[in-house]
Amino acid sequence: MGSSSEPGAKPPRIRLGMVGGGEGAFIGAVHRMAARLDDHYTLVAGALSATPEKALRSGLALGLAPDRLYSDFRAMAQAEAARPDGIEAVAIVTPNHLHAPAAQAFLEAGIHVICDKPVTTTSAEALALQATVERSGLLFAVTHNYSANAMVRQARELVRSGALGEIRVVQVEYPQDWLAEPLEATAQKQADWRTDPARSGAGGCVGDIGTHAFQLAEFVTGLQVHSLLAEVSTFVPGRRLDDDVQVLLRFAGGARGTLWASQVAPGHRNGLALRVYGSRGGLAWRQEQPEDLLYTPLGEPTRVIGRGAAGAGAAAQQVTRTPGGHPEGYLEAFATVYSEVAQALYARREGRRLDEAALNFPTLADGLRGVRFIETVVASGRAGGQWVALPR
Repeated sequence: MGSSSEPGAKPPRIRLGMVGGGEGAFIGAVHRMAARLDDHYTLVAGALSATPEKALRSGLALGLAPDRLYSDFRAMAQAEAARPDGIEAVAIVTPNHLHAPAAQAFLEAGIHVICDKPVTTTSAEALALQATVERSGLLFAVTHNYSANAMVRQARELVRSGALGEIRVVQVEYPQDWLAEPLEATAQKQADWRTDPARSGAGGCVGDIGTHAFQLAEFVTGLQVHSLLAEVSTFVPGRRLDDDVQVLLRFAGGARGTLWASQVAPGHRNGLALRVYGSRGGLAWRQEQPEDLLYTPLGEPTRVIGRGAAGAGAAAQQVTRTPGGHPEGYLEAFATVYSEVAQALYARREGRRLDEAALNFPTLADGLRGVRFIETVVASGRAGGQWVALPR
């Protein structure tokens, strides 16, 4: 479908739907803010809850038309696909067990998908989605938002330029403390489903935040993990899924690494951090101080590369919105994923050729890697901490 806009004019906004993200949800609001930030999307429809009353109430609170509100995502997919003004893409922000069926319903209806992570609860489900995407040619994005931070893009550019030399050691960690007590016993919504194997899948902490750490390490280094050894722990009595994982990593090419993810680490709110060491230098980045990247050439003092400051390269500048000193962080990185997806959607809508490989948003391939990572960590832990190959 071609655009009716004049050359150089902004194309009409992408019509977006959402599954999940109703009252009491955290991540749905984040997705909505991210989609709005660069003004590429208009939310026009939603199945915001499986409870009809809650779905209606949630949608009306967002200003959506009553006839575009659904309590069943399959009905939404069919109804929206039949409308001349139906949604072009859907954001799926439900608990994990609904990702695959919801995504499959919208793909089969011809609608592009933006899905939260982990993309499915099993690799078999992810492979089924992959087959549908390949058959349909539709776009499927996964919101590993941390990889869209400007200084993460700068880190990746440094590695690609050879500034670090041959990569030898990769350390990534993601500690939190919010589940240090049995919060799920209080019926707190976010804790309740994340600690439930039926809704979260086989991984608890490893699926919720370990996948972010894993994706960040592979994204920045450009290296794939080929095998791992995991210690998988559940420290809170009565909890049904892991709340701490410590993993040794072996990368293709010979690099070695460690990954620690924990939700029972007092003093840590959202401590995602990455360190990469090569034969010629090292770098370090922390999510809670996202504007600064530490770069240390071998034998020289550490340099602080600031977002929006001299020294930040093209990869960082492309995803920078405000001058240095005006902080950007979590929401802006999330918005970058949505904006990069929008560029691909505009091109498809207008029949333009676009090298989507030049865009850096995570795809279903990244989602499949994440699910396989979860399964391999769980398998290694159950085997008493043995080395297990990670399927490519």
